[in-house]
Amino acid sequence: MEIQHIELNNLKLSALNVRKHGDKSGEDLKPSIRSKGVLQSLLVRKNCEGYEIISGQRRFNACKALVTEGEEIDALPCIIMEAGDDAAAIEASLAENMERLPMDEIDQYKAFTVLIEQGRDVQEIAAEFGVTERLVQQRLAIGNLYNPILNAYRREEINPQSLRYLTLATTAKQKAWWKLFKDDEAYVPTGHQLKAWLFGRAEIPTSNALFDLAAYDGQIVSNLFGDDDYFANADQFWTWQSKIIAERKEAYQAEGWQAVDLLEIGEHFMSWDYVHCDRKDGGEVFIDCSHDGEVQFHEGLISQKEHRRRQKQQAGENTGSTKAVRPEVTQSMQNYLELHRHNAVRVELLKQPNFALRLMVAHVIAGSDLWSIKPEPQKANTAAIDQSIANSSAQETFNAEAMEIRALLGINDGEAVIEQGWQSGRSLAAIFAQLLTLSDSDVTRILTFVMAESLQSGTGIIEQLGQLLAVDMHQHWQPDEPFFDLLRDKQAINAMVKELAGKQAADGNVTATAKAQKTILHDCLNGTRKVKVKDWQPRYMQFPMQSYTERGGITIMEQWAGIAKHLTG
Repeated sequence: MEIQHIELNNLKLSALNVRKHGDKSGEDLKPSIRSKGVLQSLLVRKNCEGYEIISGQRRFNACKALVTEGEEIDALPCIIMEAGDDAAAIEASLAENMERLPMDEIDQYKAFTVLIEQGRDVQEIAAEFGVTERLVQQRLAIGNLYNPILNAYRREEINPQSLRYLTLATTAKQKAWWKLFKDDEAYVPTGHQLKAWLFGRAEIPTSNALFDLAAYDGQIVSNLFGDDDYFANADQFWTWQSKIIAERKEAYQAEGWQAVDLLEIGEHFMSWDYVHCDRKDGGEVFIDCSHDGEVQFHEGLISQKEHRRRQKQQAGENTGSTKAVRPEVTQSMQNYLELHRHNAVRVELLKQPNFALRLMVAHVIAGSDLWSIKPEPQKANTAAIDQSIANSSAQETFNAEAMEIRALLGINDGEAVIEQGWQSGRSLAAIFAQLLTLSDSDVTRILTFVMAESLQSGTGIIEQLGQLLAVDMHQHWQPDEPFFDLLRDKQAINAMVKELAGKQAADGNVTATAKAQKTILHDCLNGTRKVKVKDWQPRYMQFPMQSYTERGGITIMEQWAGIAKHLTG
């Protein structure tokens, strides 16, 4: 079985529901659900329309009634039964676990915090009490609350919905809201209004600026009824703020911090998922920016998962794994890069039959996944990548050579030059006889083509040949829409902006969205914007490939590192 959150409209009652008699409305559960949400998971199983409820009918009906009354209900925690699961046994286990769970939110927070301090993680705590990981995280978030707000909630002066929104706010924002709350004449946003107040298009006070206001050339709006002034132009503010953030990030890196991660603007930093770790011990820095311009630098932290791994390692345990890192490029981007680079390398190989002959001999000795012999299938992950490969100049050149090779061999147009095991009924003796009528140069040409067509994509040999043949990707590829669509890593994108548009443009847009920064790259390439380099190609298209971050995870580069030692020049 597994536990996950499921939207209300994807659930329906089952004829097998455990509750057959008595009140099924769940009316008595509404106050608790309105205040604390659904604590105990429903028991469901998949059907053709979503999920049907085996147990949890009253919780389900109470939630539907609350939605009718205008309440917002989150996706419900559900345990999904698998074939062979015993519903009665699962129900008994849920009931036993829930009996041990403190019913007050504050008490739950305290209990969960103690377990976190003992080295337990969110997943383990959720399993112990039979609740969802989301509920555990919600309770731990209470620890971020400003104490006066927490005390007021205990006195039932603040409603649960407002408290949940406040757990996502920075301490400064919480204090600002508390000041309004204590002012009898001030408007105090609560509920949905509080959400808009916290996360809408917020005013940016000058107190949140990291830069020198005396040098700022933009307009500042004076607040005659408050203690703070505001920036009139948010975009101009973020350009200035981004430059300072970029400088601070570079300073951290120069100081020797293992990693400096910049979160998306408005992304909430889950502090309870991290533990303190000094810089000398491999601690990292996290930078988070709120919509109102406040920037926080969290120094010396590592994730709970990494902390436990290090503890096991120090205890002498063989963990059998290393720290997981997010690769710089996605699998689809790697596929895109591999296929374009493969095309370019095999076209250049067509011009160097001496290399092809020796490569063929190496295949005979060492073998490869493709030595059947069969052609490289050039399997693309998406239709967009497939279309990009088909439209490339390298593919057109290779297709033209294939037509001439078929003519030499007497093969009909449209037929494959290489067919696995010649299983189409084509006679090996007939092909051999045809080769006997050709000159050495024609045979060598065919040999070269066959080697190029059976050259495996996504392997280290592509990197070795690319360097050996001095492949210039300018002649075979230009950045196209699939490339930009697959480009996701903001740090890498920002580094490309720096290459094309310069450091000032990159620093000024370090907090901008990936989409906005890719627009700058487009403008540079189409001539709208002045560029620092001509005929730009991303580092991914160099031989050997180079990356834009130190995170690793690019298969092509890992393969190159393994074979580079074999090259002598």
